[in-house]
Amino acid sequence: MLATLTEDRFSDPDWLYERKLDGERCLVFRTADGVRLLSRNQKELNNHYPELVEALAGQTNQDFVVDGEIVAFEGGRTSFSRLQGRMQVNDPDAARRTGVKVFLYVFDVLHLDGHDLTGLPLRRRKALLRSALEYGGPLRFTPHRIGNGVAYWEEACRRGWEGLIAKRAVGAYAHGRSKDWLKFKCATAQEFVIGGYTDPQGSRVGFGALLIGYYEKGELRYAGKVGTGYDRPMLERLSKQLAELEQDEPAFASGNLPRLRVHWVKPQLVGQVAFSEWTRDGQLRHPSFQGLREDKPPREVVRERAQ
Repeated sequence: MLATLTEDRFSDPDWLYERKLDGERCLVFRTADGVRLLSRNQKELNNHYPELVEALAGQTNQDFVVDGEIVAFEGGRTSFSRLQGRMQVNDPDAARRTGVKVFLYVFDVLHLDGHDLTGLPLRRRKALLRSALEYGGPLRFTPHRIGNGVAYWEEACRRGWEGLIAKRAVGAYAHGRSKDWLKFKCATAQEFVIGGYTDPQGSRVGFGALLIGYYEKGELRYAGKVGTGYDRPMLERLSKQLAELEQDEPAFASGNLPRLRVHWVKPQLVGQVAFSEWTRDGQLRHPSFQGLREDKPPREVVRERAQ
């Protein structure tokens, strides 16, 4: 189930409000045969997060499907950039050696003890989820507040959080985007497709900036360049991936594309980018790269608009 972006901030006793976590979405399937962690686009994540697999395998209850977010922290804030240190490692031993501590915050339960719970009201699913698992270590229950959405959103922004998710308390679990879940964002960020890059200048290694865009009516629209947010290891690692995807012509269908010192790539990589706002001509202002996303197909990347 996916949330819809909104500019409306409201307080309503019929809605639950949760902290919006900046990490990797994950569905957990637990049966007598073992545990499977699956990303939003159904990639298995077990080797990336072995400590989560162990915590879930040790649960008394052996039959459940839960929904949650895998996160890493930088101080008191979830950090997608820090989580990159685990997302890019697909070996259990190497993942542990990174030193990046991760947590799974679960916020919904879809199946429990052979029963499909998706048609139950969220409030009831939350109560079942709280008692279905044993929490501690890397496994956490996602707390929520009832009502007072505006005050909680203001608190979230003061704390430097990404925002809140507002959820209709009587809503069922829908597979897809729904207005029963709404995003109250503090900072602006979303996924973009990488369609090219520029040559590095001066002492910069790898590349100078990424050329990014989003799909609209089946065409890749250019959204601008993002030249900040990279450390040296990321520049080196990402430049190798980009070199393997180079092609002669741009995948972008339109836009004021740069032409000097530019390399075009097949639109197969998706990155998360923070920015201050959209300009009138559809470009990003003050963009900063946060990391690659492997949990969303490029063709599903669209411009998020408040509804």
